[in-house]
Amino acid sequence: MLPLVFARPREALDRARALLAAEPGPYDASIAHQVIGIWERDFGELARGLSHLRRARALAARSRSADREADVLAALGVAYVHAGRTRESLDALSRGVQLASGESLARVLFRRAYAMWVLGRYGEALADVRRALPILRRAGDVIWTARALTLRGTLCLAMGSAERAKSDFAAAERLWETTGQEHDKAIAVENRGLAAFRSGDLPAALYHLAAAERRFAELGTPAYVLSIERCAVLLAAGLARDAVRETDAAIARLDRLGGARSRRAELLLAAARAAAACGDLETAIARAGAAYRSFTRQGREWWSAQARSVLLQTRFARGEVSGRWAREAGALATRLAELGSPDAAQAHLLAGRIAMALGRTGEARVQLAAAAQGRFRGPAFARVDGWLAQALLAETAGNGKEVFAACHRGLDLLDEHRMTLGASELRARAAGQGAELVTLAQRVIRREGGGPRRLLEWSERWRAHALAVPSPRPPADPELLRDLTAFREISSRLEAARSAGGPVQTLRREQARLEREIRAHTLAANGSSGVAGPRFDVRELLGRLGDGWLVELVSVDGELRVLVCGRGRVREYGAGRLAEAALEADHACAELRRLAYGGDVGLGLLEECGRRLEEVLFGGAVLGEGPVVVVPPGRLHGVPWALLPSLRDRAVSVSPSAQVWLRAGRLRPLEDRVVLVRGAGLGAEVPSLAAAYGSATVLERGEAAAQRVLKEIDGCRVAHIAAHGAFRADSPMFSSLRLDDGPLTVHDLERLRRAPHQIILSACDAGRLEPVGGDELLGLAAALLPLGTAGIVASCVPVNDDAVVPLMIALHDGLRRGLGPAAALRDARAAMPPDPLHQATGWSFSAIGA
Repeated sequence: MLPLVFARPREALDRARALLAAEPGPYDASIAHQVIGIWERDFGELARGLSHLRRARALAARSRSADREADVLAALGVAYVHAGRTRESLDALSRGVQLASGESLARVLFRRAYAMWVLGRYGEALADVRRALPILRRAGDVIWTARALTLRGTLCLAMGSAERAKSDFAAAERLWETTGQEHDKAIAVENRGLAAFRSGDLPAALYHLAAAERRFAELGTPAYVLSIERCAVLLAAGLARDAVRETDAAIARLDRLGGARSRRAELLLAAARAAAACGDLETAIARAGAAYRSFTRQGREWWSAQARSVLLQTRFARGEVSGRWAREAGALATRLAELGSPDAAQAHLLAGRIAMALGRTGEARVQLAAAAQGRFRGPAFARVDGWLAQALLAETAGNGKEVFAACHRGLDLLDEHRMTLGASELRARAAGQGAELVTLAQRVIRREGGGPRRLLEWSERWRAHALAVPSPRPPADPELLRDLTAFREISSRLEAARSAGGPVQTLRREQARLEREIRAHTLAANGSSGVAGPRFDVRELLGRLGDGWLVELVSVDGELRVLVCGRGRVREYGAGRLAEAALEADHACAELRRLAYGGDVGLGLLEECGRRLEEVLFGGAVLGEGPVVVVPPGRLHGVPWALLPSLRDRAVSVSPSAQVWLRAGRLRPLEDRVVLVRGAGLGAEVPSLAAAYGSATVLERGEAAAQRVLKEIDGCRVAHIAAHGAFRADSPMFSSLRLDDGPLTVHDLERLRRAPHQIILSACDAGRLEPVGGDELLGLAAALLPLGTAGIVASCVPVNDDAVVPLMIALHDGLRRGLGPAAALRDARAAMPPDPLHQATGWSFSAIGA
């Protein structure tokens, strides 16, 4: 029964209870109680597990079998360490080592090594594993040899030896395949994910951890270590909110089951890191503090040092700086380095930052030099912080040239990492790690008078890189296609049930499950491009602008700088604050939304919103005549640009970056086809457009299903989709257009071989984009640009279904005359009736791209 606990846990539990019901002798009863105790310890309530294991020990003593008692003591020692009773754990394990001999001794040594691993005493753990392995191999004990190899691999990872760890994990997995140990096999898959993470392969890490989770779910066993590991991977991938949900759910599950206190402390630490990454500093401080107190009570110095480091980092992020914090951060960094913690470099970086804030340059340089050593080891995403430390070190010496060099190296490394990612969401979110490098370089430019050209180059060095590079097309994946089809069906049924007032809970759960599955598929995709794209060239930009202008808004420490490019020059102007501009934009969008829904909003109020927006966004910038391209920061992509007085009567396009605009301008249509799509209840303009184009493909009345629409718009010259739109700020990749068979999401659009050359989205919120990772963007429009769309017309707010019809007809009139989307949209606005609803509808739409 003992091996069965980690093969078929529920069956082992049932057999142990059945054996006890038969009133066996002390030896067999001891085994039965031990099985129940281990099951409760690892999968149920720890207090019950301890009770059964103590009973098992008493029965083992009565059986007069030293090896039986030693084995129970070892299991009890592991339970005690998870309960936070470290002294009792080590006493039980030491007594077990004294009693055991031969193969039994090796198994006790393994469990003492496991307890030492939990405590963070890696050297002692490794010594016990090394003693145990030769004995287990000689005995031909496949199960315990595989466990020992797994633990040794885990210890090697913790001590920075990723390659040795992979070797041990692979050897253990080969042994597991000869057994029926299903739970241990799930752990082997989990270990593959952990090894991939430490090697820098985030897609593989996410894939294996998701596969392990499914295996644990099939066995009905909780996996708290998996949640801790996945939290680390999610944070490295920029998925902080996912990490918060992961840890919150695991803590709630553990508390409900009365699980191990050791695991709860580890989960609290992971949850603190996740909360800090989300900017929820108060929650992060509370959780890191609770974790620190738990680790200290449990005598786990390695872990308590980690928790203290997170606590200090979060307090610093909240603006707390003092000589006391500086001393403690320095001492903590030294201790973490002595303990072999991978967080030592981060602690040195924190100590250096605090010293810089206090003006202690000498102390800062010592700490930053230690942190900068991290740029030479570890996966690419981890080495970026080492280059940040090197840049800050150069900053303390006032060496601007070295600051730029370090920032370039860090961003090159980040580009290298991003190209390994196949999911556009991961590529976008990974950019957040480069924010401070760019900001540091921009500060040096401002301080040293580097000029507007250099400020433009550094802004473009980081802005919307994920959209400037062609996306790797996802490989054919039948499971993903099946789940996308099922998602559309369930979403349609859910919408119908809501409309009819019927029950929706089951449908919601299934929809959420499918979302998780689809996301897991896409996040695990590998990158296929090893090139980050061409470097931005200011001279090329100025040459391509002709008689037009490009206005790039750059936020440096929250202050907007306006870079006006055109006529062979780049000029710089001051403007307002980014936060103020975002508030004004939100206010303007709220008024447009009210009007679309029948609210009483006058043109005067909207025009006043436009004047305030122009003042805070453009300041004293001077724009000459001609078309304008606006390149705003990520937070300002929702601005209704046509509201600004200086842009109202001009051909205005918006682009995520100058580099994206340049790329879009190079694109040419592959086929001379026009496709018109009409969703249910919308698209009154489509019959008129079909008559005007003559040979256009029209999909309506049941023909506008997702797969048919994707097939027809693939590579076409112009696509027009009139449908209900839904923007998902919580999950932008599930922003959608509602077709006849359900929502067409960003995940669907990414499967196009070539996006339409021009696309008009006559739908609410279809132009909204979610800023992530700094100035990267996610949403429907963001999916189309890297796939080959040169121009998009879409709205950043809801629109009135009737008022949008004349705008769309006038827009297509311009496109058929050979105008670009921006010029066609300008003329279409001018042709709208003068009432507030029609005027506001015109202002709600923007041209995005070339």
